[in-house]
Amino acid sequence: MTRAELIHFDMKASTKEAVIESLVDALFENGILRSKEEYLHAVLEREKVSPTGLEAGLAIPHGKSTAVKEAAFAVARLHEPINNWESIDPTNQVKLVFLLAIPDAEAGSTHLKVLSELSTRLMNPTYLEGLMNAKSPQEFMMALDETDQEKNIEMEFEKTVLAVTACAAGIAHTYMAAEALEKAGREMGVRVLTEKQGANGLEDQHSKALIREADAVIFATDIAPKGKERFNGLPFVQTRVADPLKNAKGLLQKALNSPDGVVSAEAGEASAAGEKKQGFMAEMAQAVMTGISYMIPVIVAAGLMMGLAKLGSMPFGLVNEIGDPKYATSPNEFFKILHFLDAFGGLIFKFMYPVFAAFVAYALADRVGLVSGFIGGAFAGGLHYTFWGITDGVPSGFLGALILGLTAGYVSKFLNEKIKLSKNLAAMKPMLIIPAVSVLSIFLLNFYVVDPVFGGLNVLLRHWIESAQGSGQVVLASVIAAATAFDLGGPINKAAGAIAIGLAADHVYPLTARVLAIVIPPIGLGLATVIDKYVVGRRVFDANLRVTGNTSILLGFIAISEGAIPFMLRNPLIVIPINIIGAMLGSSVAVLLGAVQWYPLPAVWGWPLVENLWAYLIGLAAGVLFIAFANIFIRFGIIKRKGEV
Repeated sequence: MTRAELIHFDMKASTKEAVIESLVDALFENGILRSKEEYLHAVLEREKVSPTGLEAGLAIPHGKSTAVKEAAFAVARLHEPINNWESIDPTNQVKLVFLLAIPDAEAGSTHLKVLSELSTRLMNPTYLEGLMNAKSPQEFMMALDETDQEKNIEMEFEKTVLAVTACAAGIAHTYMAAEALEKAGREMGVRVLTEKQGANGLEDQHSKALIREADAVIFATDIAPKGKERFNGLPFVQTRVADPLKNAKGLLQKALNSPDGVVSAEAGEASAAGEKKQGFMAEMAQAVMTGISYMIPVIVAAGLMMGLAKLGSMPFGLVNEIGDPKYATSPNEFFKILHFLDAFGGLIFKFMYPVFAAFVAYALADRVGLVSGFIGGAFAGGLHYTFWGITDGVPSGFLGALILGLTAGYVSKFLNEKIKLSKNLAAMKPMLIIPAVSVLSIFLLNFYVVDPVFGGLNVLLRHWIESAQGSGQVVLASVIAAATAFDLGGPINKAAGAIAIGLAADHVYPLTARVLAIVIPPIGLGLATVIDKYVVGRRVFDANLRVTGNTSILLGFIAISEGAIPFMLRNPLIVIPINIIGAMLGSSVAVLLGAVQWYPLPAVWGWPLVENLWAYLIGLAAGVLFIAFANIFIRFGIIKRKGEV
């Protein structure tokens, strides 16, 4: 996959971008690329997703593109190390760079295989030393092909530890954690075999025979591992996917001598008989992260469908009208398809909370939690009001999805662990008893607690906003902005919208605060994921939230605030107060400076209708920057307290 012409020693480049551009030029000059501009764009876009710097002076940037003719990679060994290349090790000073070029058609095969092979080989200090000491490109290529002899030596192992590795993105960390555990095992005389649950599915899946022979299992995962119940009876350790890179030997010793618990056959969790379980808060956090990882594609798909509809209708001046039912029967076929595309995006959004809550429950209770979790999410999204013909129902939104998803998971898990049936009746438990009891529990919780609580909040909020109408402009702007930003499209947001639109319709009070508070949170949170590494010198958001951040900015500019919901679900105690303060700050600044917007047009195409647009934009910038910097500094402070800096 490489040749001497693609290997460059003593490259004089002081920035990541300069290194990448030089290697792209080399690939293009050697006939690997059809278009160097298109491929360079693909690589730089990939750089925004997660770190490609690793540790020990290494970086593996990569790009998948139709501009690549054949899979290949170029190499740069730098004259001076680059110390600000974003890496999983914040102290990494990049000296050796591999740039992978992968045809788009091979994205799920060649890309992952080469990336995992390079990642794991480079974990071996001897292998890396051979590359760093090569005197010529030819020597470098010979060193690349050197096999790890250490792996081929037949060793006598007294103990066998299985491992499952999985990161949120399912790429580099998944494989590097596996290699770190295997290497530590060889040094300790422990047989370690790893199953990678990555972006390409399950790799090196553990067989029943291996599981029977094993002495313990390590789950190094940032999301809920698949098929945990297979390891019934094995002592286990649950940890983050990055931990084996720091202390693989300690994890192996813990698994063999002081495990977290024993995996049970039914629940896939620690047994209750005196064994130590995963911390309650850590368990909930992992469940929420799992739900978010499955929900993000739903948000992206919904936002893109609605965005395409609105962008398509923009030249005709129908951006804010295309959702009108009259276009469903329009004689203009183009307008009709745009109308239904917009409605299709709205339909997809309805399944955002069911998908989230289903996989939160799945992370806690495995498959038996999926049904009740999905139904809890359907309640949170208000689907029951649609089917029951209730036009004034108030859906509970993201807080309802969080409460109902976690409840569904814990109820299903409890039932699965506590109900014991004979072998002849065992099938009744997952097929009848658990679904029936857990779904009924979710129905009663939603009917008597979740819906009434959020409905009551909605009524209280209406009274609160109405009582503020006689106050000064800034006070009323702050109240409307706070309510709008609280739950991003949820019941409190809608209550604020109903009153604010009513006041504007009567020409009592403009919608300036309302429209700003819709767009400030998603743009601010998205911006935070882009600039965090420049502000504090490292990433403070995980890979999933960084992907969501890019989408959140786009959706914010077209006034779809739901793009920021994954941030709220992941860290509600951090994000909600910051969103509220940022929206209040931005709206108040704009109102004080004289911005006026009478129309319910928060998207970018509504800006020309704002009086004193300069004031509006200053308020927008103030709110966005507050949210971005507050999130970055608070998250960085938490990371420092945990000793991860």
